[in-house]
Amino acid sequence: MANFWQIFGALNFDTLVDNPDFKEDSVREVIILPILKELGYAQENIVRSKTLEHPFLKIGSNKKIPVKLVPDYALKVENNFAWVLDAKAPNKKIVNDENVEQVYSYAIHPEIRTTYFALCNGVEFSLFRTSNPQQPILFFPIADIENHWATLKMYLSPDSFQIGKSFSCEIPKKREQFDYLKRPLLEEIPVKKQAAKRHFGCNAYFTRQTWNVVQEYVKNFSKPGDLVLDPFGGSGITVVEALMAGRKAIHIDLNPLSVFIAKSLIAPVCKVDLVNALDNIKAEYQKKEPKTDEEIIIALKKKYNHPQNLTLPKNADVDTVEELFSDKQIAQLALLKHLIKKIKNINVRDSLLLAFYNTVSVINKTFHETPKGGGNHFGYYYRYRIAPNPAYKNTIEVFESKVKRVIDGKLEMSYFINEETISNAQIRKGTATDLSFLPRESIDYIYTDPPYGKKIPYLDLSVMWNAWLDLDVTEEDYKLEAIEGGEHGKTKDDYNGLIAQSIREMYRVLKYDRWLSFVFAHKDPEFWHLIIDTAESCGFEYAGAVPQKNGQTSFKKRQNPFTVLSGQLIINFRKVRNPKSILKANLGMDISEIVMQTVEGIIAKNHGATLEQINDELIIKGLELGFLDLLKKEYADLTPLLMSSFDYDTETEVFTIRKDTKFTTQIDIHLRIKYYLLSYLRRKERENKVASFDEIILEILPLLKNGTTPENQTVLNVLEYIAERVGTDGWRLKQNGQTKLFC
Repeated sequence: MANFWQIFGALNFDTLVDNPDFKEDSVREVIILPILKELGYAQENIVRSKTLEHPFLKIGSNKKIPVKLVPDYALKVENNFAWVLDAKAPNKKIVNDENVEQVYSYAIHPEIRTTYFALCNGVEFSLFRTSNPQQPILFFPIADIENHWATLKMYLSPDSFQIGKSFSCEIPKKREQFDYLKRPLLEEIPVKKQAAKRHFGCNAYFTRQTWNVVQEYVKNFSKPGDLVLDPFGGSGITVVEALMAGRKAIHIDLNPLSVFIAKSLIAPVCKVDLVNALDNIKAEYQKKEPKTDEEIIIALKKKYNHPQNLTLPKNADVDTVEELFSDKQIAQLALLKHLIKKIKNINVRDSLLLAFYNTVSVINKTFHETPKGGGNHFGYYYRYRIAPNPAYKNTIEVFESKVKRVIDGKLEMSYFINEETISNAQIRKGTATDLSFLPRESIDYIYTDPPYGKKIPYLDLSVMWNAWLDLDVTEEDYKLEAIEGGEHGKTKDDYNGLIAQSIREMYRVLKYDRWLSFVFAHKDPEFWHLIIDTAESCGFEYAGAVPQKNGQTSFKKRQNPFTVLSGQLIINFRKVRNPKSILKANLGMDISEIVMQTVEGIIAKNHGATLEQINDELIIKGLELGFLDLLKKEYADLTPLLMSSFDYDTETEVFTIRKDTKFTTQIDIHLRIKYYLLSYLRRKERENKVASFDEIILEILPLLKNGTTPENQTVLNVLEYIAERVGTDGWRLKQNGQTKLFC
């Protein structure tokens, strides 16, 4: 830790600050420059008095002369501006003053765009985030700098910044213990949507994460026995897959329907009990089924409870829940629910109600059949839409098929989720903005998929099911729901505020050196920056985003490469004690180098990349560094650039580095070595030959001489992971598909 003497030498601070000749220029030379030097900034990283044009204000009779902005210092890291600092005279205020607003205007300027800005008057030092210019995150007397140095260095040293996700390649080392902090980011995972009976066919919900993707994330970022949290629980994928992976799990959701689904799904039952209950219900139902007009009237008016006078959102085709059903459908569903409610075994009853919930999804006037033999209901359209030609199904037959699917799902889970393990799950109705029931630093991993603005008003679209299941939704629930729009007219600010508060709560409950994976599928880049800025202000460190597709690429994506994601992104954060902040690219810079480095990086990482893979990685980089709009403008069509700079295989639709050419940008040395080794050894494989180590060195070393040339041992280290020896000095690619053991 630096002390006062290390920074300022024998400077007599007491006499200095009272000296009338000690003014702003003295503050720069005597106080600020030693601080910058001790923080680790070289002369080339310190830009003095950079002249900026005010983006809005102009002066003169014709308002044509731009107002000049001149920050005293703009500090650069990796050719990006990291923070700005302005010197003030000792008699000037550096908090709660227009001086702060002045320096804030420098920090947010399009040619600067920094996370932090600071002021120093020689007596005091203040540091602010651009996301909250009203409240300093650090404020101290210069005389007391020793006691604040560690914090100052944590925020502002060159090592405290990163330029977002980078393509690197580390040769894996054998570790005896699970190292939370050094867990790798996962590559895109092939989806297995309908391979799990415990989710598909067993329960329905508006949106759901792919179960095997969630399971892989849980396994990668946590250990068996760890506690996993999903504060936007939805259909319960996270809690189920955490339990299936031997973890403990907490599912939280504001929607009582979500809580019901998750609880009912994991409720342990005996198959015999469930089958017997189904048989009894079916027999009694068939005796009492209302079919005639008279039987239907009696059932509705005298016998069975059913939803009445419950209003639907204004964009619905009808006004009330009961208008979504024919009288016959209501009477039959009401009878079925009445029979289920008579079951005394709670877990059996809830399991049957889960099947009933799925039955209601089909037995209503919004349900229609699709050409391929399936069907859609209002949830497909995200509003209560009466089908032009409703498909009127047999109620008890639908219910029986739904019960059988629930049984199949529970049998699939029974080895991992049963009477002995069910205590490892907590299912709670609540809000992600208030996790006060959880102690600070009590969670080992968080995987969550929040709602996305205007896309789905979950509570509005759950009215029908909540009504049939007797689940209460309060005005407070609507107030706390993180959506934009909806029946209660939530604003964008409401939505952003609730999401930001939920991130703060997730930070509070997560243990240090643990991970948060946050699913991002929003179409507004502003929401990305809300997530990143809020996470960083809490203390999270951004670790990278991974594209994760859910199926085939849409036509819309192909037509709009930089406005539509192929699927979604999974944003990963670490909670560490010394987090690094992301640097934003200034909008006056030439972004071509960033584009080329990203393209070459993904090609090196995957040993070739499709246009879609390249687009997705550029979206991530554009979001990270804040130049997505510029990217859309300057690179609306990447094809000319790619065709002129790379080789293209028309069969595989993959771009590669041109044969016998070097990477033009600074790509991680191990990644370059791996790329050239794979290219060379695959060529030898096609020729049915093996290569000696000397031949390999002679082939690839000339291609690696743009930057630091690796030693032979470095090449050998990579070679041993992707290839195997043949004879005494021959090498060929491993034959068991292990060439992707790392990177």
